[in-house]
Amino acid sequence: MSWEIAINRTIQNNVPRVYDVLERHPYIKELAKELRDAKLEVLNNLERYIDQTVESVKRVGGIPHVVSSSEEGREVVAKIVGDRKKIVLGKSMVAYELGIREHLKNLGKDVWETDLGEFLIQLANEPPSHIIAPAIHMSKERAEELVRDVLGGLPPNSTHEQIVAKVREFLRDKFVNAEVGITGANAVAADTGSIILVENEGNIRFTTVSPSVHISVAGFEKIVPTLPHAMMEAMVQAAYAGLYPPTYVNLTSGPSSTGDIEMKRVSPAHGPKEFHLVLVDNGRIKASKDPELREALLCIRCGRCHLHCPVYRVLDGNWGVPPYTGPMGAMWSYMVYGDPKPAMLCTHSGGCKEVCPMKINIPRVLEKIKARWWKGSI
Repeated sequence: MSWEIAINRTIQNNVPRVYDVLERHPYIKELAKELRDAKLEVLNNLERYIDQTVESVKRVGGIPHVVSSSEEGREVVAKIVGDRKKIVLGKSMVAYELGIREHLKNLGKDVWETDLGEFLIQLANEPPSHIIAPAIHMSKERAEELVRDVLGGLPPNSTHEQIVAKVREFLRDKFVNAEVGITGANAVAADTGSIILVENEGNIRFTTVSPSVHISVAGFEKIVPTLPHAMMEAMVQAAYAGLYPPTYVNLTSGPSSTGDIEMKRVSPAHGPKEFHLVLVDNGRIKASKDPELREALLCIRCGRCHLHCPVYRVLDGNWGVPPYTGPMGAMWSYMVYGDPKPAMLCTHSGGCKEVCPMKINIPRVLEKIKARWWKGSI
């Protein structure tokens, strides 16, 4: 019952806000159209843009890594971490896809999620239920009980603000002492090797700046042609998530640097000494060449489709292979994990298609996955 209450509250809070954002800022819809065209350009020439991104990251002093599978991704990240013990994570669905947190914990590392939602599901040892708000299935009452049980010091009937303050107090020490920060990327600019991260909590800024090593983990689909396109994706994603304007938009291009002595740019400065970008395939190149699946790679992870889907609501958010849930997750569960079962649950209401900023025909993609299953071609 708490799942149903939490998701209904989320729908009531979020859905009207998105419509209000789009009405107040009509240019967002135009940016979304331009962004779709830019992302299609990358999909049509994916290998070339991957190569360009790799060279651009090198040019700004970063270290690129291109990995083909989850296992390879885990190995690369573990090698970068090395003997370092204290690690903080900004929310990254691709890091979850690869199993990085659990892998590092199994290696004896002290690893903490710093996004509030991810922190809550880490405490509860549960999978995420939404691509933007991973703890969407938790009511305020359950979050309060969980934080009190693990961290202590919360009075009865605590407010939302008191819960957040308690988590902030606990994580502040983790940020200060972290040796490695791991994040995702909302977008990766092929022309500059820059990554863009959108957030509201401020945890990602800590994660990208405080530790001596910053690792960004991103799927190939996050690559866009230019830095302006990357900024565009940040704006569109935040707006369609109902979090516009975002509190923070973080731009990272290589490790920290300074040009304050004779305008000679040198690295590092106060921030990380190392910047690593781990670009992940895990089925993405194959999907980009599949005319029935490639459209799924346009997804910008706004999570809007979830809240307009009757199946997602009926199943209390428990639909898809985590971290990919909801209508977009039904596509991605098949594309990344080879699991067609989530697609079989789609009732083709069409609400997801109507509200998608990238105009992905999600019902049609899921229909094609169903057809493959029925034909026995999966």
